[in-house]
Amino acid sequence: MDDIRIGRILRALRRRRGWTQTELGERCGLSQQAISLIERGHGSRLAGSTARRAFAAVDARWEPVVSWRGGDLDRLLDDEHARLVGEVVRRLTDLEWDVAVEVTYNEFGERGSVDVLGAHAERLAIVVVEVKSDLTVMDATVRKVDEKERIVRETLGRRRFGFMPRVVARLLVLPSSETARRRVRSSSSILDAAFPARGAAVRNWLRDPIGDLAGILFVSDTNPGGGTRGGGGSKRVRRSRTAKP
Repeated sequence: MDDIRIGRILRALRRRRGWTQTELGERCGLSQQAISLIERGHGSRLAGSTARRAFAAVDARWEPVVSWRGGDLDRLLDDEHARLVGEVVRRLTDLEWDVAVEVTYNEFGERGSVDVLGAHAERLAIVVVEVKSDLTVMDATVRKVDEKERIVRETLGRRRFGFMPRVVARLLVLPSSETARRRVRSSSSILDAAFPARGAAVRNWLRDPIGDLAGILFVSDTNPGGGTRGGGGSKRVRRSRTAKP
């Protein structure tokens, strides 16, 4: 198991209990800086006993394979992603966008899935949303979002919403955490070029979609102890059907 995944697991287990890094450190006799190093994927810099103490405090084992409740870790990590998707869906539907989630495509050998697609038929606008609970491989993320935007412009927008988009935005959604913000800053040479808009500029575009946009939106995890918020109850949300080749 690689250091990045180990760090994601520790962060997910800590957040599930509602603890800060400092609180976890106090429970296992480590500093906040040590907890932060593990969660940022730099646990190999520390002694193995350090990671073992951190995981023991959240009722898990590090041997160095992390196990928790019968190995149900993929679902735990997916829950974090699902909560972010749910919050994006809620925000878009509140702004009266038509929303589809998990939209698959298969176009001449290019295949994948768009986390969230939002359409504003009156403005002929579509927003392509890529949700990342943890941002690791920057170049691959940018290339895949480029592909999704192109396919939306060429075919997917019309197939899903019945119109060819005149305006398209690509939006990278990340958790509103210091870890995510630090990674964006450390990769600014890539991300500032690929997703230059931030904060108010993104929110204003979603309210009034004029011209193309590429940006990053940090979204708070509003329900760390529960399931997805917002997406399931909206009548405007449509779940994807498998795209035909």
